[in-house]
Amino acid sequence: MDKIGISGNKILITGGATGIGFAIAKAFHDLGNELLICGRRESKLQEAAVKLPGIKILKCDISKKEDRRMLYDFVDSEFGGINILVNNAGIQRPIDFRKGEEDLLSNGDEIEINLKAQISLAAHFIPILINRENSAIINISSGLGFVPLARFPIYSATKAAIHSFSMSLRKQLEGTNLKIFEVIPPTVYDTELKGKPLDKTDWMVSASEVSSAVIDGIRNGEYEIAIGPAKKWSKSSREELDKFFNDVNH
Repeated sequence: MDKIGISGNKILITGGATGIGFAIAKAFHDLGNELLICGRRESKLQEAAVKLPGIKILKCDISKKEDRRMLYDFVDSEFGGINILVNNAGIQRPIDFRKGEEDLLSNGDEIEINLKAQISLAAHFIPILINRENSAIINISSGLGFVPLARFPIYSATKAAIHSFSMSLRKQLEGTNLKIFEVIPPTVYDTELKGKPLDKTDWMVSASEVSSAVIDGIRNGEYEIAIGPAKKWSKSSREELDKFFNDVNH
């Protein structure tokens, strides 16, 4: 299995100022890579820049088509291109369909941010990345793409779609320079995805555990990087998945 190098790269990480994105940024920064991180909150980007000297930051809302185009242009004109894209940005919202469309449309569009933006950025960058050495796209999906949480139905659905999308891209790009990685974490307790850090349980991991697994997986040429309990979820039979689903939604 072909492998890519983990140092000396030029890397774009969406949603890279906090949570999993920042942990991955720190891991790559420590390995001597050149980084551009983008996010919606200038204050968090500035904090990340202080913690990771030398990185470039860009305020960007990837849910907006014009911001995605701006990001692509910035990468080309101000950053000198990339060879690795980390599709990390995402939001998670509890949605109760018994309340109708109002609850669905409140507090951000998960489909736009978690799925459409990732697909759009892939379409922007693949024609460039496909001709570069040591190139990769790293998509962050979730164990909830295999065992959905009913409280987060759209988030779970978008992550299942990211898994499918990653498989399709990997097949399409066979024989090219561009490698497609998928990172499959379980719930990460020390992120802002749900608004505040969670109390750790046995089926949760930390953001640093995810970033370590990402580096190890890339180093070993492991294209599906499942972490913690998500390792079992991603390889389970339908009968086992149904049991996990009932357990986590109890």
